[in-house]
Amino acid sequence: MNSLTLSAKDDCLGWAARDVSGVLSPYNFSRRDLGSDDVSINITHCGVCYADLIWTRNKLGDSKYPLVPGHEIAGIVKEVGSNVHRFKIGDHVGVGTYVNSCRDCEYCNDGLEVVCAKGSVFTFNGVDVDGTITKGGYSSYIVVHERYCFRIPDNYPLASAAPLLCAGITVYAPMVRHKMNQPGKSLGVIGLGGLGHMAVKFGKAFGLNVTVLSTSLSKKEEALSLLGADRFVVSSDQEEMKALAMSFDFIVDTASGDHPFDPYMSLLKISGVLVLVGFPSEVKLSPASLNLGLRTISGSITGGTKVTQEMIDFCAAHKIYPNIEVIPIQYANEALERLINRDVKYRFVIDIENSLK
Repeated sequence: MNSLTLSAKDDCLGWAARDVSGVLSPYNFSRRDLGSDDVSINITHCGVCYADLIWTRNKLGDSKYPLVPGHEIAGIVKEVGSNVHRFKIGDHVGVGTYVNSCRDCEYCNDGLEVVCAKGSVFTFNGVDVDGTITKGGYSSYIVVHERYCFRIPDNYPLASAAPLLCAGITVYAPMVRHKMNQPGKSLGVIGLGGLGHMAVKFGKAFGLNVTVLSTSLSKKEEALSLLGADRFVVSSDQEEMKALAMSFDFIVDTASGDHPFDPYMSLLKISGVLVLVGFPSEVKLSPASLNLGLRTISGSITGGTKVTQEMIDFCAAHKIYPNIEVIPIQYANEALERLINRDVKYRFVIDIENSLK
């Protein structure tokens, strides 16, 4: 079915999963009407995140089908509501992991909508203001309240901007919160996937000495040459790990697979901070790893609207771009399989504009 034969009601083209197989296929649906505070965005690009896999395959048991994934959205404003003053038609904008929040709690008032006391509304598989289920960026357009839209500078490629809205902000927000932007300090990055490679880029931009800690020796050349890390260590090499004892001010742990924490905590200096942004099934460590070194282990998810805009502007100013593989929507199922196999360097981005027709 092409756009000419769609009814006005089902004018949004997307790709959706219909069941726990997670297999995506074309799907026509309607977006909610444009409200006075809303922005309607023609989606040009959407990043592929592991979250897309989790919910299309109902890994958490709460998936609402048909499910249109995608929460790393970049596009161009096509229409604005009567009260919208921050954006105009033709502006380049992004949408991240959430599209609503209560706007009234202490966290929303502080620009930390992602941890809204009443729960932020996810960009897909959440409940929208009109009671419908939110549908994500594997689609032709989206309607979002202007508060949850981000300005993308005109000179920053939309394809590159998409992964910033989840992968980028997930590491940038805690790095800034824990003052990991102090030149001359040392940073360890555990895992070199979509999130890890952005942590390396931000670390270098902040003037840190960056070491990549990975189980995969095959990533050494890329970490050092392509991403500019100062050092690469195979985390299973006990001698190499011992040599790094008490050498890092900070560690960003992006690994979602189960792994021990004590070996990494021992790499932190006195009062060092490890931020966990991955989701292993458990976090197990000896109290001595924390107490004896006055160390901190901290959790984080994406970021509020204030820090997200700050990150986008920082990337544009410092010419920081995610390493991406641009794909057509028709390749989405294969991309998700490759994601499972960690066969991506380092983020898939769907060219919605040129392939979703």
